[in-house]
Amino acid sequence: MMDEGKTLKIRIRDINPHIVCSLCAGYFIDATTIAECLHTFCKSCIVKYLQTSKYCPQCNLKIHETQPFLHLRSDRNLQDIVYKLVPGLYENEQCRKQEFFKSKISKGETENMVQPLCTVYDARDAHHYIHDELITMCLDRFSATSVVYESSTYNLPVLDQKFIRCPTRTCVAHLKKLLRKMLDIPQPLEIDVVCDEQVLDCDYSVKQIWLMFWSDRPSPMMLFYKVHPKVYLHLPAVNS
Repeated sequence: MMDEGKTLKIRIRDINPHIVCSLCAGYFIDATTIAECLHTFCKSCIVKYLQTSKYCPQCNLKIHETQPFLHLRSDRNLQDIVYKLVPGLYENEQCRKQEFFKSKISKGETENMVQPLCTVYDARDAHHYIHDELITMCLDRFSATSVVYESSTYNLPVLDQKFIRCPTRTCVAHLKKLLRKMLDIPQPLEIDVVCDEQVLDCDYSVKQIWLMFWSDRPSPMMLFYKVHPKVYLHLPAVNS
């Protein structure tokens, strides 16, 4: 047992097998896990790999026949751990992103899609989004949505301000909370966020949505919202 007050020192090479991407052999950047087998890779690495294969590159498990991207999950906690363990990794990644956007994207497009990135990483802010790049999107009503609610017809309103700019780690669940608050949507109604007529999972980040649906299109990214009554599961009564 280690004495109280004594610091435990661990060599980074002993931890490398848990924080290194097997595709690029570098430390995780935007750590993304395959939900089917729980193997983790850099987001850009696994997205590029799945464009030509439907199998996990580590265990060869078939992810999905037609939509493998839907089974990817961002691991923000693991990414925060990697940034804390590897000195200078966060700062170097932000500088690399800035250089990429300066060389590949025109100034006008950069201003519309991405805000300037912070180059200083403070561990105290590890669970906040203030260091994230920002993505511009348009939130619009899917259609003239009306549903039956409490024996009457509920007409879904339209946002007064449809264009928003939010951090890339913002999830669909956050957008749903925003919509419910801004539009005063009743709790018994479920909100769906849609992109390309596909209902998005609550765990998807806006960066993941952009990579899956919008990376080759101009800004802003178009997302739509709609509502429907919540479906409750009624279990049969158990006789005592």
